[in-house]
Amino acid sequence: MDSEEGKKGIATPVVESDSEVEHEHYEKNVSRQMSESSLYTTEDEEEDETNNTIELGPQFTLKETFEKDKDDESLRRWKEQLLGSVDINSVGESLDPDVKILSLEIKSPGRPAIVLPIPEDGKPESPWFTLKEGSKYSLKFSFEVLNNIVTGLKYTNTVWKTGIKVDSSKQMIGAFSPQSEPYTHEMPEDTTPSGMFARGSYSARTKFLDDDNKCYLEINYTFDIKKEWLAT
Repeated sequence: MDSEEGKKGIATPVVESDSEVEHEHYEKNVSRQMSESSLYTTEDEEEDETNNTIELGPQFTLKETFEKDKDDESLRRWKEQLLGSVDINSVGESLDPDVKILSLEIKSPGRPAIVLPIPEDGKPESPWFTLKEGSKYSLKFSFEVLNNIVTGLKYTNTVWKTGIKVDSSKQMIGAFSPQSEPYTHEMPEDTTPSGMFARGSYSARTKFLDDDNKCYLEINYTFDIKKEWLAT
């Protein structure tokens, strides 16, 4: 469930040798515990987002958007509500929105949040974080929007273990206008898989994109699932 903080935007949408037996057992157990949308592809296979791009029509700057149909009183009031306290004169000349992810943290009930440093090259040190098997967790992040309205902002995450995709998820975040204060959003709570075949090292790729599949942040990283939390 999204936190109330996630509602600050304009819109919130809505794994006949022992090794072979072990590998087969892993596929049946871990994949069942991960997302039902997982597909068994290799880590080298890239999802082709561009083939599914929707043609959204011409773009307008914020200033142009605000001034269109300005004689329509109801539309004018709706735009004012949509844009809030945005200074049209300072941001209204840019067509392209700019989204900056400011912070990332993993929350788990009864534990301090795990704050994740965001590397400039998108490749944090390995492992980036460690989770306990069978534990509940959620990802919380803050971000700012500059220049123009961003529509269809979404989060995608793909996870591999031993080169096999075991989880793939996509979460729509919403549409947001530029503002001076950062937005915050918390992803729905999830549970890590458990059992000896679920423990170990995973590799993953996380992206934040918009309706045009413009990527604002891509992080390629590894993480561990262990029997217990690391000592703090």
